Amino acid sequence: MADPLAGAVRGYLDHLAVERGLAANTLSSYRRDLRRYLAFLDAAGVTDLDAVTEATVTDFLAALRTGDADHPPLGASSAARTVVAVRGFHRFAVGDGLTEVDPAGAVKPPAPAKRLPKALGLSDVEALLEAAGGPEDGPLALRDRALLELLYGTGARISEAVGLDVDDVSTGDRDPEDAVVLLRGKGGKERLVPVGRFARDAVDAYLVRGRADLVGSGRGGAALFLNSRGGRLSRQSAWAVLSRAAERAGLAQGVSPHTLRHSFATHLLDGGADVRVVQELLGHASVTTTQVYTLVTVDNLREVFATAHPRARA
Repeated sequence: MADPLAGAVRGYLDHLAVERGLAANTLSSYRRDLRRYLAFLDAAGVTDLDAVTEATVTDFLAALRTGDADHPPLGASSAARTVVAVRGFHRFAVGDGLTEVDPAGAVKPPAPAKRLPKALGLSDVEALLEAAGGPEDGPLALRDRALLELLYGTGARISEAVGLDVDDVSTGDRDPEDAVVLLRGKGGKERLVPVGRFARDAVDAYLVRGRADLVGSGRGGAALFLNSRGGRLSRQSAWAVLSRAAERAGLAQGVSPHTLRHSFATHLLDGGADVRVVQELLGHASVTTTQVYTLVTVDNLREVFATAHPRARA
């Protein structure tokens, strides 16, 4: 292993420890990543900093992703961490006057794989909603059921739901087809979303038999969803409502208000809805954001095909 390069790496690690004050575990990770980088340079016959080019660093990144006899292939996040260490080392070398050119500055760490939104199956959604309460329950159970039905029935963000006032919801007294909710999304952008029968009935039941009991002397004002003291329900309390229902329904951990939003979008697309319609319902500024849900649907289609088609498997 080339001594000048190893010495430069030692200087960089000392800099991280003394001047940057990095934690011992972080330093250990940097040391391990840079040791692998030095081994790569040594195998490539690179003996000093001035001989390292952008292509050298790019080849190292490729080697991280493909692996070798001594190292398994690294995923995008692990490879990105190693590239960050290499970029920091070369930036330090230029700043410390060890070389004039930074060959790693233009090498971008690999982007992590796009994580697909988690969506519940329809049976799990139904179990979750049933666990929130029914029409014969008390005011808090009626509120909880109305909240969760509205979250799943409209794809609303949790902040949009708890920000609703009573007048923002029209349950279609004269014509159920006219039932809509006015949601205020990011940047104050407003959108009207239809309210289906189950959400409409749950909100009606809460308004008629639940909300009046919660108003009391509280200061919730026109808020649709109230807490037990009569104030506007907070995001944290709404999250707790969902968590309790998920636990009662026996669902795995990790169910969040956004899970219902993901489920709303995925189930619409599975049912044949156009992605641009789903974009409008979700309040996404760009259809590109919505298209991630089509990946979930493709996965569902692939799974169904693999299990149902007689010639899908060897």
